[in-house]
Amino acid sequence: MRSFLEENGFEESRKGAWEMASGAFAFGRNVEVVRADGAPQNLPVDCVVAPLDDDLPLACIELKSAGDFTNVNKRRKEESDKHDALERAYGHDAIFLLQLFGYFGRSYLSFEASAGIDWAWDHRLLDFDEHLGV
Repeated sequence: MRSFLEENGFEESRKGAWEMASGAFAFGRNVEVVRADGAPQNLPVDCVVAPLDDDLPLACIELKSAGDFTNVNKRRKEESDKHDALERAYGHDAIFLLQLFGYFGRSYLSFEASAGIDWAWDHRLLDFDEHLGV
């Protein structure tokens, strides 16, 4: 992910998710969200990207790797919950995306798509272009 972002004009930042300038990215950031009960919560995000285009929402990207089809189906609800928490807190100002590597079957992908989550395979990160303003 780092190589892809840097090759497309992004620069790594030490700032918090909402303090980054356009074209910046950071790994391992907490983003404050709102739980279903209305309480605030820190959501750990693998990669946060402030798109090159200021009109695009902040991208929170979860980096997912799976060695088999079984484990991903057990965890698919976690991504949906993160997406919902971001949406409650920021509406259209943030988007939750998945970078996938490994074994993700049709049922997993269908579940995530029905939750409104987009993804790109590790070998096709250009699929994120529309979300990052590349």
